Amino acid sequence: MSKSVFKAIDWRSVEENPSELLAERWMLVTPGTLRGWNTMTASWGGFGHLWNLDVAFVLVRPSRHTFGFMEREEGFALSFFGPEGRAALNLCGSRSGRDTDKAEAAGIEPRGFGPKERVGFEEARLVLSCRKLFAQDLAPGSFADPSLLPMHYAGGDLHRLYVGGIEGAWKR
Repeated sequence: MSKSVFKAIDWRSVEENPSELLAERWMLVTPGTLRGWNTMTASWGGFGHLWNLDVAFVLVRPSRHTFGFMEREEGFALSFFGPEGRAALNLCGSRSGRDTDKAEAAGIEPRGFGPKERVGFEEARLVLSCRKLFAQDLAPGSFADPSLLPMHYAGGDLHRLYVGGIEGAWKR
């Protein structure tokens, strides 16, 4: 397969609405490098400016296979697809990397991005490379609106929040 042409861009030049990218289009969160990685579909997260850095934040439950990779690795990539990628996102969100080669099953090809070779995907439209800056567990007592707990955490398994500094962005 020939490699797609990705162009390095300034993250701030991305014209898509960040809320739409997450809530409507979803993303693959992929910690690791081509030597070892796992990916998962996510639609919760965000973007902003923190500690004088452009950042992305993602949430991963400790029960997810990806969690161990997030803990071990120094960074992660976020891959965003067009409508043609929805089947791959559905598959990567419904199967575990513990027992499935998600990339093979979804028909997507991993590719290293940036000097750290963070894993994004050949079929993505937009890939962000992030360096992990901060991680903290969500705590029940920290919710200002406790009604969110039974709606999203009835079984426990609260997410860990990760903040990553955006190191690079590529678009095709």
